[in-house]
Amino acid sequence: MAPVTTVGEEMHTLVERLYPLCRSITGDGVRATLDIVGEHLPLQVHEVPTGTQVLDWTVPQEWNIRDAYVADSAGNRVVDFAASSLHVLGYSVPVSATMPLSELRAHLHTLPEQPSLVPYRTSYYQPQWGFCLAQKTLDALPDGEYEVRIDSTLEDGHLTYAEHVVPGQVADEVIVSCHTCHPSLANDNLAGIAVATFLAKELAERTPYYTYRFIFAPGTIGAITWLARNKERVEKVKHGVVLACAGDSGQVTYKQSRRGAAEIDRVMRHVLAASERPHRVAEFTPYGYDERQYCSPGFDLGVGSLTRTPYAGYPEYHTSADDLDFVSPEAMADTLAVCREAFAVLDRNRSYLNLSPYGEPQLGRRGLYESLGGRSDAKQAQMAMLWVLNLSDGEHSLLDVAERSGLPFETVAVAADALHGAGLIKE
Repeated sequence: MAPVTTVGEEMHTLVERLYPLCRSITGDGVRATLDIVGEHLPLQVHEVPTGTQVLDWTVPQEWNIRDAYVADSAGNRVVDFAASSLHVLGYSVPVSATMPLSELRAHLHTLPEQPSLVPYRTSYYQPQWGFCLAQKTLDALPDGEYEVRIDSTLEDGHLTYAEHVVPGQVADEVIVSCHTCHPSLANDNLAGIAVATFLAKELAERTPYYTYRFIFAPGTIGAITWLARNKERVEKVKHGVVLACAGDSGQVTYKQSRRGAAEIDRVMRHVLAASERPHRVAEFTPYGYDERQYCSPGFDLGVGSLTRTPYAGYPEYHTSADDLDFVSPEAMADTLAVCREAFAVLDRNRSYLNLSPYGEPQLGRRGLYESLGGRSDAKQAQMAMLWVLNLSDGEHSLLDVAERSGLPFETVAVAADALHGAGLIKE
């Protein structure tokens, strides 16, 4: 495993490469993004044709853009897509016209309360065109005629998403999902893509218990498309996490699944509390990222959401201030560490059966007490053995033991290994 500083810097480098690309829910920007991720992971890329029915939705037309600008009478580009992909209203239909500022204003989007920032705006399912710019830029524009051009196409094509699978010891799956539809926004969600990519690389270095499926898809319509195409096998998904806003300086926030008591919810609560890092655990709401699709009542999967500062919870959200300086290697490395710690518990959590349940078995003659000699946590390790023996009734898991005893999960798991090796418990 790479040192924290190294892996954090590598993730930040990936974000830097992805940042300039113009992404949307479809199009070549998504493909270019997946091509770069594909340099780190083998991906299975799926192309779903326009018009495909996916649950209650239909795959839309594909949008691509080459250039866009607003130019003054002297030919100066006062708004320029080449400077930032945020400058164009996402999914803008093509336009080529000259019009006065008074007419153009209806197509200009700003943030009056944040006058130096460019907003991120889209119009996916209604044919519109527009530009996004800083309010101070708009305020400085003189009246007059402006040339307006958006060189885009909106036509039948495909929705593109990708998967990467890390095979496990069992076919039951953990899904890790992140959205690939946002343009130049570093935290939302390039940091999530980077953390997912490097988490997958780490898991591939060992053989995890569960099979891990990483889903790189556009928000909402992408998750809905994945669910529609995997409806018959979705019962394999036992746990999951949606990754977003993974690189800002805020504390870690875990939003629980719709169930609230799913195993992933309990694992995240335990890991975050045991780590003593600043964190927040939030209740499920049917608004946010793609956890709301995985947790829709027909599927009701045990999928939560892991962020740092949640969506809309920071002033830079969906603005040009969500840039490369807003995300840090340290924050992304910490988010990755939370995933690593949680999945280690998830992979190791088992239920056992005590094979000597009548009275306390004699540990000394099996060498179990001697194995504690010299350990600084010998008393704690002994208590862990007693707790595991007592709760190994086939109904309690190791996480149950850790929660009830107040002992660290790792200590409980090591005790279970020792007792299993001595023939006192079985899975």
